[in-house]
Parts: sequence; structure tokens; C-alpha cells
Amino acid sequence: MNTPTLDQILAQGRVSGPESGTLDETLVKLVIFELSGQLFAFPGEKVREILAHAQVHFVPGAPPSMEGVVNARGDIETVIRLQARLQLPDPPEQPGPASAILLTRGGGVTSGIRVDRVVDVLDLPQSAIVPLPASLPAHWSALTFGMLNLNDQPVILLDLDVLLGDYARGLG
Repeated sequence: MNTPTLDQILAQGRVSGPESGTLDETLVKLVIFELSGQLFAFPGEKVREILAHAQVHFVPGAPPSMEGVVNARGDIETVIRLQARLQLPDPPEQPGPASAILLTRGGGVTSGIRVDRVVDVLDLPQSAIVPLPASLPAHWSALTFGMLNLNDQPVILLDLDVLLGDYARGLG
């Protein structure tokens, strides 16, 4: 069975519904980003800001998943890397030129999250989000809430409440 492309999914939203004449559907804002060559997304309401070129300061004794701290207009925020938690290859020593920090809120925690690059910020219909296929790594199931297809590439939707909550409890 072929997974529908994003264009096909969006075209379905333009088809008239049987009762109302049009299909009104809730749109979901997503921040799509790349991490270790794979695409992921956070809900847009959980991302406060995207910092393209912020200076991160090393913190002695910090856990390996913590890159350091950043000063975001007077607020000091931790900057974490998700590679270990998602069991992805280790991040490079120095972030690439396209890397960014997503200032996020979730699980009662605010934190910056380093990503390799921000791909896009999109408003998509709720129906574009589908359940995870069984072929995805099992350790992602508790950290995700669905996926979508963007230009024939899977985008895994990460649950920031779980990720940052786990990090705050020392599990990340």
C-alpha cells in the first residue's frame, strides 16, 4: 500500500464533504526539522522561537545531552541535544552552519533544543497526521504521537511534553 503524498493529503481536504458542502478541518502548525538525517516535527504552539545563530556557553559537569546554555534576551535557557534519547548517531562536535536552536515549552519545562536545520513551519490539516507504522523503532513509540509524509519523506511528530518531562526527571 502506498503512503499518500502531502499533495494528495491536501487535495483530499479540498474535496466536498457529503453533508456540509465543504470540508472544514482544524489546521495544525508544525515546526519541521532535521536531526541526524531524519525529519521530525514539534507542534508549533510548543516552539516559542527559532534561534539561528545563538552562542551556546559550555556548562562544566553538565550531562552529555546538554550542550550548554544560551542567553535569549535575558533569559538563560539550557540547550539540549536529542540524539541520545532518540538513539540517533552522535551529533557533530561543532554545529553546522544551518543548525538552529528551537526554544520550546513542554512537560512543565522550557529548554532550547539543537537541531541540524529547520526545514519548514507549516499549517497542515489534522488528517495529515497518521499513526506510526509498526516498522518504526520501538523506542520512539512513547516519544511520538504520529507522523506525516512531506515530499515523500516521513516526518515523525515528537511529543515535547514527554521528551522534556523525561529530561527534567534525568531520563533524557
